[in-house]
Amino acid sequence: MTSTTAQAADDTVEAPSFPMARASGCPFDPPPALMSRQEEARLVRVRLADGSTPWLVTRHADQRALMGDPRVSSDPSNPGYPSGSPIPPGGSKISFILMDDPEHSRLRRMITSWFTTRRVARMRSAIQQLVDDKIDELLAGPKPVDLVEAFALPVPSLVICELLGVPYADHDFFQDNSKAIIKRGTPPEERTAAHQALTEYLSRLVGDKMEKPGDDLLSGLAERVREGELTRGEAAQMGVLLLIAGHETTANMIALGTLALLEHPEQLDALRSGDEALVASAVEELLRYLNITHNGRRRVALEDIEVGDVVVRAGEGLIMANDIGNRDPRVFEDGDHLDLSRQARRHLAFGFGVHQCLGQQLARLELQVVYGTLYRRIPTLALATDLDSVPFKHDGAVYGVYELPVTW
Repeated sequence: MTSTTAQAADDTVEAPSFPMARASGCPFDPPPALMSRQEEARLVRVRLADGSTPWLVTRHADQRALMGDPRVSSDPSNPGYPSGSPIPPGGSKISFILMDDPEHSRLRRMITSWFTTRRVARMRSAIQQLVDDKIDELLAGPKPVDLVEAFALPVPSLVICELLGVPYADHDFFQDNSKAIIKRGTPPEERTAAHQALTEYLSRLVGDKMEKPGDDLLSGLAERVREGELTRGEAAQMGVLLLIAGHETTANMIALGTLALLEHPEQLDALRSGDEALVASAVEELLRYLNITHNGRRRVALEDIEVGDVVVRAGEGLIMANDIGNRDPRVFEDGDHLDLSRQARRHLAFGFGVHQCLGQQLARLELQVVYGTLYRRIPTLALATDLDSVPFKHDGAVYGVYELPVTW
């Protein structure tokens, strides 16, 4: 093999910093320096803020293989995990998403039934009504309006609150703390405090559900606690994960997807037809094209693993750069072009393997309803500012826009 310990050390001398900056005027594309690495090699070294130099996995096939490899760990407590910053004392994992099997599978199985394709499909009419109601409010209100605040954030927040059994009246509290957790520049102590505040909040709700259960996911977890299958702390942690993941990612996809479509009017015109097959295809293509998880999926090797002519040693970090994996020309021809008719289901926006996003069917449904309704009901929807003035989220684990001024 060409990779040895000495050679690996040499590789780190000129390792570029990661994450890398996007090009000015190209907010939907991965950083050019990141794209160029994909052509150079399957694996390259990058340097994180803490000085560590994990491997950046550049290509779709290798990312998919490694995310499905049991020799690769998602647990940040393992030495070599590429967190990029020290984990503060008392720092917590966000439930099973940062665990390995068998503990990961034990916890995940407890809520899988809430996210099956059949169960999610039964939510379509309720989500459609919610989306229509929010559009009615948009049309009756002033303009221009911030689509993030008025539509993109409330829709998934209301959906996940209903599913979990969380009072939507508390949305300011959990949205503020969620932002602190996922924002890249949040000091470790503040991130820990935000996580603790959410955990305590969800723990109180689980306690309430133990006394007065309802027909919601938290009540289901509360029953597990009563039966001794789950601790209250574990139930609260699962609630934190679902609350954050259930609104942040989808909200950013609604807003960023809308902006991308407004910047590609010929694609938007086709979508306004309401054709269900095209809407479903558009969701997959926008997930591929935008890939809002833009800091990469982080892992660490538990054993030596060969990837082409490189040996990733046990204890070395891995970063799956899914944004360039989803543009890999070996899988997606002309991948830098947005094509809503593309068959893009092989994208890695939801990850792959045992840690593939549990809520992906719910996210798909919400996006299908939004993309199939918003532009049809407001056909003259337009950006109320210029693209350069839109504040993009370059500083977080989830990419998107902080505000999206629109009019019609």
